Amino acid sequence: MTIDADIEAEATAPQGPFALKGPAPRADPRTVPLRGDLAHIALAGIYFVPHYAVPQPRTVMPGGAPLLSSTGEGAEVICTLPEGESFEVLDLTGGWAWGCLSMEGPVGFIHIDRLEMA
Repeated sequence: MTIDADIEAEATAPQGPFALKGPAPRADPRTVPLRGDLAHIALAGIYFVPHYAVPQPRTVMPGGAPLLSSTGEGAEVICTLPEGESFEVLDLTGGWAWGCLSMEGPVGFIHIDRLEMA
């Protein structure tokens, strides 16, 4: 190999922690805070999305709150969060908060009127 070929090989080889290594495993949307447009900041370097969010903790208000799979009519209730539970909000849109309880899930939507500042 010539010196130019060595330099070119080094320049094209993936390097560092964020080198592309092939397709990432498909994440379960109910347990991994990841969407096509947004992910929890802890997933940077694992999944590539246009935006990463630092979670904003909120507390579930008295009476609890259903965690839903979507914001539409007839959305599946994933679970009911008890009063006082901390919820990591990653996105607020149209009266709904999308986020997770922890990095292990569950992940879903809660109506923002059921959350208060932590």
